[in-house]
Amino acid sequence: MLSPKKTRFRRQHRGRMKGLASRGNHISFGKYGLQALEPAWITSRQIEAGRRAMTRNARRGGKIWVRIFPDKPVTIRPAETRMGSGKGSPEFWVSVVKPGRILYEMDGVTKNVAKRAFGIAASKMPIRTQFIFSEIK
Repeated sequence: MLSPKKTRFRRQHRGRMKGLASRGNHISFGKYGLQALEPAWITSRQIEAGRRAMTRNARRGGKIWVRIFPDKPVTIRPAETRMGSGKGSPEFWVSVVKPGRILYEMDGVTKNVAKRAFGIAASKMPIRTQFIFSEIK
């Protein structure tokens, strides 16, 4: 599972997911990409599940880039705890994804193989996504 090696602060505010992605919204490394269409928190487990599904489907062909990283800690309070006594302890890590963000990229495979692999990875995601491809490469 992905998580930061070290952080400056253990806990973070939840924040808001307003607007469109201004960074990471273009294909940079590969030829094909999976783009988010909705805002969401994507957990490190979901990112890893999508990556594994794509790798298995491509069958040793091509290269995959994961363009998101879970750098936001999510805290959870223990069950049946009274109010007060501070914020809970960090339980898992999420990546804040806005619409337009590229989640994964792929190269070195045919368009059909990439589309099928991204379709399986998309089913692991908690949001709607779309398959995009770059005309340049």
